[in-house]
Amino acid sequence: QVQLVESGGGLVQAGGSLRLSCEASKSIFSFSKMGWYRQVSGKQRELVAAIIRGGSTMYGDSVKGRFTISRDSPKNTMYLQMNSLKPEDTANYYCNVVRVGFFDAWGQGTQGTVSS
Repeated sequence: QVQLVESGGGLVQAGGSLRLSCEASKSIFSFSKMGWYRQVSGKQRELVAAIIRGGSTMYGDSVKGRFTISRDSPKNTMYLQMNSLKPEDTANYYCNVVRVGFFDAWGQGTQGTVSS
């Protein structure tokens, strides 16, 4: 298994930025996919952004052009840079890593709140 520790959430005004981090307990070289999801109470968890092993990225429609996912392999860490934040971006953000056939792991979540 792998443990994930998220950080970087907080309170920011609309138009501001937050940078989330997700540190894994083992090398990320073996991961098939790494991603960020978010969830608002009473709603389904939704994909925000993901990066697959080859380096390709994908984004949810609502965050395209504003959020950027990246990774630092030597640090075993994934990031989510969130710019031009809107109140509707307020959610609990979770990191997720998948190694096909081995594990599908989630972090504990970090709250991001955007005030209007």
